[in-house]
Amino acid sequence: MKLTLFKKCLTVFAIIISGSSILNAQINLVDTVREEDASARSANSGFAEDEFRRGVECYYRGAYNDAIREFEKALSYLPGENMILDWLGKAYYKAGLEGSALGEWNYAAENGYGGILLSNKIEIVSERRIVDSEYSYNQHFTESGSFPYANGKSLIYSQPISCLANEDGSIWIAAYGSNELVRFDVNGVVTRRSRGPLNGFDRPSDIIKLQNGDLLVCESAGDRLALCDRNGVFKRYIGSQGIYEGQLIGPQYMAEDSYGNIYVTDFGNSRVVVFDQDGNSLLSFGRNDGIFQGFSSPTGIAVKDDRIFVADSVYGAIYEFDRSGNYIGNLTTEHAIARPECMKNWGDFLVLTDRNKIITVDTSTGSVFTNATTGNGKSELTSAVPDKNGNLITTDFKANEIYIMSKMPELVGGFFVQIERVISDEFPKVILEVSVENRRREQIVGLNESNFFVTENKRSVADFKYLGSANNNDICDITFILDKNLRMENYIEEINDAVREICQAMGNQGQVQIISAGEIPVIEYTGGPGNLFDFDIRSTKNNFAQNSRMDLAIRLAANNLINGEKKRAIILVTDGYTGQNSFESYTLSDISAYLNNNKISLSCLMVNQGNPQEEISYLTEYTSGNTYYVYRNEGLSPVLQDILEIPVGLYQLSYNSALPIEYGRKYLPVEVEVYLLNRSGRDETGYFAPLQ
Repeated sequence: MKLTLFKKCLTVFAIIISGSSILNAQINLVDTVREEDASARSANSGFAEDEFRRGVECYYRGAYNDAIREFEKALSYLPGENMILDWLGKAYYKAGLEGSALGEWNYAAENGYGGILLSNKIEIVSERRIVDSEYSYNQHFTESGSFPYANGKSLIYSQPISCLANEDGSIWIAAYGSNELVRFDVNGVVTRRSRGPLNGFDRPSDIIKLQNGDLLVCESAGDRLALCDRNGVFKRYIGSQGIYEGQLIGPQYMAEDSYGNIYVTDFGNSRVVVFDQDGNSLLSFGRNDGIFQGFSSPTGIAVKDDRIFVADSVYGAIYEFDRSGNYIGNLTTEHAIARPECMKNWGDFLVLTDRNKIITVDTSTGSVFTNATTGNGKSELTSAVPDKNGNLITTDFKANEIYIMSKMPELVGGFFVQIERVISDEFPKVILEVSVENRRREQIVGLNESNFFVTENKRSVADFKYLGSANNNDICDITFILDKNLRMENYIEEINDAVREICQAMGNQGQVQIISAGEIPVIEYTGGPGNLFDFDIRSTKNNFAQNSRMDLAIRLAANNLINGEKKRAIILVTDGYTGQNSFESYTLSDISAYLNNNKISLSCLMVNQGNPQEEISYLTEYTSGNTYYVYRNEGLSPVLQDILEIPVGLYQLSYNSALPIEYGRKYLPVEVEVYLLNRSGRDETGYFAPLQ
């Protein structure tokens, strides 16, 4: 035993790190600083290994500040050791300190460590730090995959004309030729079909999802709308054939406003027909009334902030109306678009097809941008819809194809894959939590077992299982930050009503934390939402103050959410004003990075009807949150649903390890590769089994 210890003290363990791999390290760390005393180098390695192991364990527990401290201690024994630098960069990244993370990674990369994988990570994180709000819209797209219409001699669908993107990454396709709705997963596998009632659909031309989750199908040849549940099961018809109010001839496309009213372009009658949420006829508009010249061939329709936009394929223009059908003006000049078809919302833009092109139109200026083209071959694009993974799902009616169009940088650069957590408590069973994003932080959802390939030390693992996706969770944790600036004393009831209503919407699911943001943030409550149905801010401990430290409150809120439900959010209840010291300790970019890197959204509940100041607007915009008025017409219950619908590209995988653990002191490598159509991504990391 003594001889073994003596040998350990005098042995220098060599690590050969491949230029293309981060994890070719074996058991121990090595001192990269040359010293004459070999025994000192071995002692330093031993001390560093202990600190390094503790740092890895802290990292996987979500204690990133503790992990940073442990890795820095390890570096004090082995300055410049590349693997420690890499892990320190990971901890900085998860703590929101992306500049510091890039510094550590660049140092390691300059030493020849990490190869292409680390270089790609540095490039992606560097790009993300550049704010570019127009990136998603004014970008060129190219085909990254397609869903074929046939499998051998078996027909899958015929003449796709319109599509609908679902929250889980899947899509519905309205197949005009085969008179059906077809649901595909992200891999192009058919998961469901709907042919409507007993007599079937009659040339479906469009499909939309209503606010209550039901599907609405436009039957062009049937001159009616078919209402179905979320699975495509038929319920009833809306509208009938004819020229009178509430009747249709050759309806084309549909849209819904915030009140649940349904707008349909009535091609045969050259107008737009409006139904209420119960299917009752309300009005029609679009005929020549002396102010508006009247439609010749209305096609695509979209509603943005209750502004109604309608395209006309003969005039080649988009026109704007209010909810009552009053003509507001032209969004684009006539003949700016050759032949517009289906039109959908895409942020502040409209996306539509124009023969062989996909174009976006700015709803503020009317400027037109071409995103993609299919060339001069046999092609007639009829719809382009943004999906949850940042793609445009496009139907080509004439070529009988469904294309997945992706941004060129995304297609070339691939996915940003991170193994966020390794759970080895029941070794040899190992559970991985894997995050999959694109280069712009957009979450990739809808993946399944076929999209993942897991190896350990470059060899396939045993008993690999796909455990599930956090995107399917229907429970979330929420932390309220209550602004306790002196001004907020005038909004006691608004604050109370906000907390009570959202907690009642949560029922008994999830956990709630309340933090009062004064000069020093204070945790006022942690527990189930059921105890807050009669919440009163006057019973909180923290006093109203001249200044409220929002940066400290947000960091505190995020710290306590990291180990909560995978769907989690911060809700800031405020009047929208920020003082000079509100963001003194942490910058807005550091706070937004901390929230984004841990998949935490921040939404703002305004106690008045004003707009929040720029700092708060910035955080809500760049963390997938929204801003709401406490007493808005819809109430606050939908806020919870909005949080649950934020995409989360986090997956759990499990396998049985075959690696020797050396009593839990050996660093065990694991690698994950992700494939989706023509795109892929990869990450490598390591972990320790429990000590024995």
